[in-house]
Amino acid sequence: MSIITLTSDFGNLDYRVAAVKGKILSLNSKVNIVDITHDIQAFNLIQTSYIIRNAYKYFPKGTIHILSVDSFYNRSRKNILYKADGSYFLAADNGLLSLIFFDIKPEAIYEITLNNRFDDVVNFTSTDVFVPAAVHLANGGLPEVIGRKIDSAKELLFPKPVFNESEKMIIGEVTYIDNFGNIISNISKDFFESTGKGNEGFTIKFRNLTLSRVYSSHTEVVSDWERETEFHGQSAAIFNDSQLLELTIYKGSKKNGAKSLFGLNVGENIYVEFV
Repeated sequence: MSIITLTSDFGNLDYRVAAVKGKILSLNSKVNIVDITHDIQAFNLIQTSYIIRNAYKYFPKGTIHILSVDSFYNRSRKNILYKADGSYFLAADNGLLSLIFFDIKPEAIYEITLNNRFDDVVNFTSTDVFVPAAVHLANGGLPEVIGRKIDSAKELLFPKPVFNESEKMIIGEVTYIDNFGNIISNISKDFFESTGKGNEGFTIKFRNLTLSRVYSSHTEVVSDWERETEFHGQSAAIFNDSQLLELTIYKGSKKNGAKSLFGLNVGENIYVEFV
C-alpha cells in the first residue's frame, strides 16, 4: 500500500487538512495517509526542514511526502518534485527542499506541470497540484508524466556554525525549539569534536549561563535512579538523536523547559569556548 505523508502550516482548526485528505481519498481510497505535523509556524521553512529531515528517514523508500508550508499558489512560482534518498517530496519552489537536503544531492528535480496551463484555475495548491501529483506517483506513475525535469530549484542557505580559530570558539545558533522546550542548535557532534580536538575542556555559553559537560542522552543526566526525582529541573547539554547540540532541562516542558528558563529564541547565538 502506497504511503502519502502530510506536513503543513495549516493547523488543525480549519478545513484545509481535511480537504487535502478528502481529495487524496477521492482519487485513491486505498492510499495510506500519515500526518507528520500540521503545527508548523506559518511559513517557517527552517522549522519544517528540521522536522522533515528527522522524520522521513523512518518511512519506507518510495514514500511520497506533501510539504504544504508557504505553499499558497502564485503562477510565477513553480511547484516542484524532488526525488531524493529513495522517496518523493512535493513542495513549492521556496527553498524548503534545499534546506532539508543541504548535504544530499537529489536524484532528480521536476517542475510539476499539472494544472499549469494558462487557462487552468488553481484555488488551493495542495488539493489542485500536490494531491493529483502525489496520487499519480502512489499509483505507480512516472514523475515525467506530471512534471518536466529541471536542473535546479531555489536554494536557501541553512545556518551553519563557524569556528573562530584565534579565540578557539564555535559560534552557533538556535535553529529549533521542540515541544518539551528543548533548544536545538546547529552545532553538530562531528563539528564539535573536530574543532575541539586536542583541547583539554570547553565551556558552552549562552546568555549569562554556562555549561561544561555534554551528555549523550537526556537520561544520562540521572546518576542515581533511586533518586531520579531529585534530578527533575536540572539543566544540561546533550547531543540529541540528530547528533546536534541541545540545551535541555531534565523532564522540562513548554512551560518550564529550557526555552522558558534560559530565555533563548531561534536565531540567538550559542558559543562553545575551548580551553
